[in-house]
Amino acid sequence: MPRALIALLALILVWPSPPASARPTAPAFTLRLLDGKKTLDSRAYLGERVLVVRFQASWCKVCVREAPGFERAYRKYKPLGVEFVGIQVQDTEADARRFLKAHGATYPAGLDPTLRIANRFGFKGTPFTVVISPKGEMMARIHGSADEARLARAIDPLLPKKRR
Repeated sequence: MPRALIALLALILVWPSPPASARPTAPAFTLRLLDGKKTLDSRAYLGERVLVVRFQASWCKVCVREAPGFERAYRKYKPLGVEFVGIQVQDTEADARRFLKAHGATYPAGLDPTLRIANRFGFKGTPFTVVISPKGEMMARIHGSADEARLARAIDPLLPKKRR
């Protein structure tokens, strides 16, 4: 074997690989909220807060079933510095508003009717929940059911010990 090839193989073997704990970075997004007054920019939370993004729809049976639990999680974690946002996918504004009102949602919510934001996160169907660390890393991507216990398992390790 030529020396150059041996040297290249040796270099490949000793080259440091990325840490196994490295998480993918969440794509930045801007969302016009249904309250009509505000726009949420995910970059505002970098270095500041955990952000929980829930892709849901009024026609999704699991979303309907889990809506009260998502609201309870929002109320539990909001005082601890965690921000939640609901993104209604493939919904009309009227359907999204009805869904949110029917479930007493008080967390910020907006529309993504064409999946422009959802697809950037690897969306494969509703519900889809993403927990983003203050560093902007996607710490959990939960396809399907994300009940309160599952959300807690994803959020709690990201909180400072004094806030838990």
